[in-house]
Amino acid sequence: MSETTPQQRAKRPRSAIAGPYGHPFHPILVTIPIGTWAASLVFDIIGLASDDPAPFVVGARVLILIGIVGAVLAAAIGLVDYAQLARGTAARKTATVHMALNLGVTVLFLVNLLLRWSADDDEVSIVGFILSIVALGALGVSGWLGGKLAYHYGVRVADERTQAEGFR
Repeated sequence: MSETTPQQRAKRPRSAIAGPYGHPFHPILVTIPIGTWAASLVFDIIGLASDDPAPFVVGARVLILIGIVGAVLAAAIGLVDYAQLARGTAARKTATVHMALNLGVTVLFLVNLLLRWSADDDEVSIVGFILSIVALGALGVSGWLGGKLAYHYGVRVADERTQAEGFR
């Protein structure tokens, strides 16, 4: 029996909680923080333009909180996938930067949330607004790296033979 390569191991789930072969859960879960944090910025913009920003201030705060919870879930599953990557490989190095950026973004949004909780609901937090812009920029870079992991390196993506089944 032949030994599997690091690339073949990176395609297989380490655990059932990571999702089945060829259909990982991490990319599904990341949509929660990405969507809620982007929506919180939209709420801030609407709040800045509104005569009554309070509902948008509260909405942005709730969206940031939901995003933090989603980020923790996505990180837990992502860590399971990360553990499959062989040390010293380009994929592992890329995943390490991806993970570090995401942790930094989550910390920025946590600080952002704490600032917003300590502020009044009658105006948008300018510091929070700026933190959101910076964090979303870093999240964009991290997302690009996540795409590189999946589409360039094929991490947790089914092999070409399995993919070919969809074109028969």
